[in-house]
Amino acid sequence: MSGSTGRLDLTGFLTLTRREILRFLRRPTNTFAPPLITNVLYFSVFGVILGERVGTITGVPYILFILPGLVVLGAVSNSFENASFSIFHGRWNEYIHEVLTSPLSYGGMVWAYVLSAATRGLLVGALIALLGWAIISGLYQPVPVEEPLSLLAFLVVITLLFAGLGVMGGLFANDFDDLTVMNQFILRPLVFFGAVFYSLDDLTPLLRDISLLNPMVYMVNGVRYGFLGVAEVDPQRSLVVLSAMAAVVLLVDVFLFRRGYGLTD
Repeated sequence: MSGSTGRLDLTGFLTLTRREILRFLRRPTNTFAPPLITNVLYFSVFGVILGERVGTITGVPYILFILPGLVVLGAVSNSFENASFSIFHGRWNEYIHEVLTSPLSYGGMVWAYVLSAATRGLLVGALIALLGWAIISGLYQPVPVEEPLSLLAFLVVITLLFAGLGVMGGLFANDFDDLTVMNQFILRPLVFFGAVFYSLDDLTPLLRDISLLNPMVYMVNGVRYGFLGVAEVDPQRSLVVLSAMAAVVLLVDVFLFRRGYGLTD
């Protein structure tokens, strides 16, 4: 395969990245409408109705407290879904062989899929943030962004991480049901148990220690730190660890492509 040369084909890389981005931009009702509708329900039920009973957490209205977690949920879910579907759909319909026989290096192939999926995750995360800003600013107070650089850094790293995991998912999946299981029954529960709707301080010491084994806790707290300037775990250390995880996942993706895992019969 041409990918074995390891050379960077910038034209091919940009073409593949553009194709994958246009894939979701051309279907906005499938890409952007579902997460927006879902988050209107989250903000209404959990933020407004339940929030009236909860009051404040860490000194901010409950609806503002859950905003970062909902942004993370939308960003990572869409990053994972886009990459996993693109890879698996290409395998299923056998047009991924066109990519494999192109002059692209294996790294270029992986980065094209990862960057396009991360772009979708960032766009969905931004739309959820804007939706939350409109609702929260209208009902309570303006939404702060205390650490914008940290917020951007966390969102970039976690979308790259889950886009890379999505590439693995697309390679490992045997049918479309496998993709649904990965997203709905593994990814989303981890996010919900990642301190999206509650504070770690509200847990017993044992449950808190168990929660700290969930990487989503560090992602949610990192994005929360970007918005509110407060975090229950060290954001700098979290960012370093998550960046290392993303780098490892991407290296594994390139290795799997080089080996042809799931790509060739």
